[in-house]
Amino acid sequence: MSSERALRLIAQNPEDLPVLSAALQDAAGTLGDFQYEPKARRFTLALNRYRWEGPARGRGERVRAALQIGSVLSVRSQRLKQGARDAVVNLLALSFEPGEAPGGALILTFSGGGALRLEVECIDAALADVSRPWRAMARPGHPDASGGKAAPS
Repeated sequence: MSSERALRLIAQNPEDLPVLSAALQDAAGTLGDFQYEPKARRFTLALNRYRWEGPARGRGERVRAALQIGSVLSVRSQRLKQGARDAVVNLLALSFEPGEAPGGALILTFSGGGALRLEVECIDAALADVSRPWRAMARPGHPDASGGKAAPS
């Protein structure tokens, strides 16, 4: 198990989001671990994050992480089954569509075509590792441009 410190990141503008997106690429979780609190204007996700910054050899590590997004005005989902709390999803990317400044929409894109669209008043996101890392079952891989399997990084 790695002795590296827990990752803690914040995003307050569009330029911060690629770092959060890279840290969350291939994070897996269940829909039951997603929570929207309209009165608090907060959306929270708990995920098993692949530690891309961790060991480069072998299968790597995963760690339990929480992503909290504040100033959320509304949430819409696409191709994510409502009420399927045990459904497993894999996060591919986090992006931002600007709206009336400083607001817009945070888009969480999942494998299989699923997405969450969070309309936000402003970018207010925090990511924190909340457990010790454990050995991953496999290193995530993605098809390369030719359609084949990409070499592990």
